[in-house]
Amino acid sequence: MDLSLNDTQQLIQDSGRDFVRGACKREVLLALDRDPAPMMDGIWPQMAELGWTGMAIPEAYGGTGNELTDVAVLFEELGTAPVPGPLLSSSVLCARILLEAADEATKKAWLPRIASGERVFALALTEAQYGWSLGALRLAAKRENGGFVLTGTKVFVHDALYATDLLVAARIDDGVGFFRVDRKARGVGVRALAGFLTDQCEVTLENVRVSAQDAILDAHDAAERAMLAATPVLCAYKVGGCRAVFDMSLNYARERTQFGQIIGRFQRVQDHVIHMVNYLDAARWTTYEALWKLDSGMDAAASVHVAKSVASESYMRACDFAHEVHAGIGVVREYGLTLHTKMSRSLYHCLGAPKAHRRRLERALNLVQA
Repeated sequence: MDLSLNDTQQLIQDSGRDFVRGACKREVLLALDRDPAPMMDGIWPQMAELGWTGMAIPEAYGGTGNELTDVAVLFEELGTAPVPGPLLSSSVLCARILLEAADEATKKAWLPRIASGERVFALALTEAQYGWSLGALRLAAKRENGGFVLTGTKVFVHDALYATDLLVAARIDDGVGFFRVDRKARGVGVRALAGFLTDQCEVTLENVRVSAQDAILDAHDAAERAMLAATPVLCAYKVGGCRAVFDMSLNYARERTQFGQIIGRFQRVQDHVIHMVNYLDAARWTTYEALWKLDSGMDAAASVHVAKSVASESYMRACDFAHEVHAGIGVVREYGLTLHTKMSRSLYHCLGAPKAHRRRLERALNLVQA
């Protein structure tokens, strides 16, 4: 496995790095953390103009059809900020579900609009029981007058505040379906969840009517394939986060003096930095191995499960050790470290918690019965 970047990926990396340094300065991200509303008038149009909203979508549907590794290179750079917003939810995860599960008419209706950034999709899957497994679904779609009616609540829905459309997962006919719902439709409510969270919402559905044309039925296996492909892209974002908090900590350890010497000379501080190096390397290698297998058409399930369990733990633990190095200054909001701490917690369970992926890894390796 060769982790060196090709020419296209190098250009993507440079573009992402310049974007973070220019449009996503710390003060901008701190303001968005307080009030995310300006995201869609500021950063999002710039992402769309750069073509990032269509990278994971084939050319036939208005995108550029990049490989997953290309997309991941971009997300690693965005993770260094960390840049919030619905790029993963809309242009990778929901787009991939439509690609895998929808009929041709539905793909042509929505994928070009996602690729252009005109429409923003968010996946409403998790419920009160909380679990990214499709087997955890309880909300059921009711057939009525040739269409469907949805009533229920989805929680911890990522990026619903930014969405123009929700892709709601529900049980139907002893299977799993996905239903496109206009966020402004009658009976739809979206509320940002309070707490140490980034861009997570509660979505309520009260007798929401969905036409048959906006329903994707019998989509369980297709959705599983889509989430498997999107997961290492999310992991790459976490690799970028690990890299950023390591760089912040290393620079601080080289500059901060205590008891007449830089704190980087203290054994305990060195131990914390080494922990971060180990977490960063583990997340990077497992993530890019999974991406390499997916792009090569190999069986990547086991590698994806390893990458997600490692990357989620690594990002969170790297933030923990970064706070050990920084001590008091690390909790000062304006310093910026807490943006990563908050993001690492918010994304820890996204697309499945490490424990869930370790269970799935056992099944992928045939260590237990499915």
